[in-house]
Amino acid sequence: MPEPELVSLDAIRQFFVQGIPFNVHMGLEVETLERGRMVVRLPFQPHFVGDPTRPALHGGVLSMLADTVGGGAVFSLTRAGDRLATIDLRVDYLLPGRPEEVVAEAKVIRIGNRVGVSSVELFQGSPRETIAVAMGVYTIKRKGR
Repeated sequence: MPEPELVSLDAIRQFFVQGIPFNVHMGLEVETLERGRMVVRLPFQPHFVGDPTRPALHGGVLSMLADTVGGGAVFSLTRAGDRLATIDLRVDYLLPGRPEEVVAEAKVIRIGNRVGVSSVELFQGSPRETIAVAMGVYTIKRKGR
């Protein structure tokens, strides 16, 4: 019996920006989606500020973005009906996030039968300034298994 095809990238993109209420609420925009790679923009919203004295973005906003984009990159290598859940997420905050748009780029560094791993870089501005890096580990529940 032949293996099912990978999930359609168009279907992932549409689900990501329209089918997940939290992503819609946060205003996430998919810039690039390829097999094993995803780039997402998070437009700034004033309520993302966690330290108004600097001001700086809340770390939870950055970790949410890293987790979401890391999972999206892994999901791009799954088949229709597979499900994904986060096992572990490590975020290293390198610089305070300024109150402006953040871009996250995730790349899959390992995909197995039950687990996928992605590395994520969060950055701002031009030239590109890295504000955080992350490593996400995701369990893959294969359809029918």
